[in-house]
Amino acid sequence: MNFRKNRGHDEPEINLIPLIDLFLVIIIFLMVTTTYSKFAELQINLPTADAEQQKERPNEINVAITAQDSYVLDKTPVNFVNVEDLSTKLKAAALGRKDPVIVINADAKATHQAVIHVMEAARLAQLAQISFATQTTPGK
Repeated sequence: MNFRKNRGHDEPEINLIPLIDLFLVIIIFLMVTTTYSKFAELQINLPTADAEQQKERPNEINVAITAQDSYVLDKTPVNFVNVEDLSTKLKAAALGRKDPVIVINADAKATHQAVIHVMEAARLAQLAQISFATQTTPGK
């Protein structure tokens, strides 16, 4: 006679494979979010160039942007009203120059929007060649 009461009732088993998969997903998620938060706090130092300073060429139109977002076009201060007005001033400066190049000299504390204004004005004036001036590394 069989007195055991094991009629279709197996002992419960804990399957560890889904639990391990869940922990791996959580670890990957934590690694990815930690990496993103580290890049969000990154401080950026803008590069400098070590090239020789080129001589001023007659087809260059120098546009300087100060830290207070004031514009200077070929050593002449310009009052910024809107992009279209700056575009007409760039067109006037480009008259008589063959293949003019816009050289943007922006102060490190000038806003990005001020540089974008000059780039947009150059586009409206159909001046496609734009260059950015850099400074040499101190001590070299």
